[in-house]
Amino acid sequence: MSNLRNHVQLMGNIGDVPSITNLESGKKVARFQMATNDFYKNAKGEKVKRTDWHSVVAWGKTAEIVEKFGGKGKEIGIVGKLRTRSYTAADGSTRYITEVVADEILLLGSRA
Repeated sequence: MSNLRNHVQLMGNIGDVPSITNLESGKKVARFQMATNDFYKNAKGEKVKRTDWHSVVAWGKTAEIVEKFGGKGKEIGIVGKLRTRSYTAADGSTRYITEVVADEILLLGSRA
């Protein structure tokens, strides 16, 4: 049951070209936005599409896969965990960012 703690699974599309950073250690970091869609019926019985956006970070080999195969619009599945970090903005206020740290990436859709 310990594997269920802080466990995230998402299927969706990469929103833009992933940002790849090469660290001094030789490791890579990939950052990108991922869109997931949900459908429901409103009070009038009409089908409504809702899109949620998620900030995703991938490290090491997972980042290399994103760099090589992950482009804008590419359908992917990810398994990972949520991480929240904070920083101090220029105005002195504290800002918080919640990201999905991808441990695994599954490439979906066509091989185009």
